[in-house]
Amino acid sequence: MISILAQERLLGAALGTVFTSAAVFEIRRNIYKSISDNQSQSQVREPIFEKRSHLDFGHLWNKAVDQTLGPVIESLSSRRW
Repeated sequence: MISILAQERLLGAALGTVFTSAAVFEIRRNIYKSISDNQSQSQVREPIFEKRSHLDFGHLWNKAVDQTLGPVIESLSSRRW
């Protein structure tokens, strides 16, 4: 037979698991509810920038990174890293 101490531990673990699961479920339900409420209240917005400007921004970003980190890359390349 299982001792009384072991039974109490099993009961405590089971109750703790049930309580924690219920708390996590409630928290997640509240989070998902608040997200869906916010999405239903938000309006469909037009994009501020056109797709072309996004491509231009990406190109400018890459060019700036190349110019900034170019000397570092050349230095590391010369050391054969």
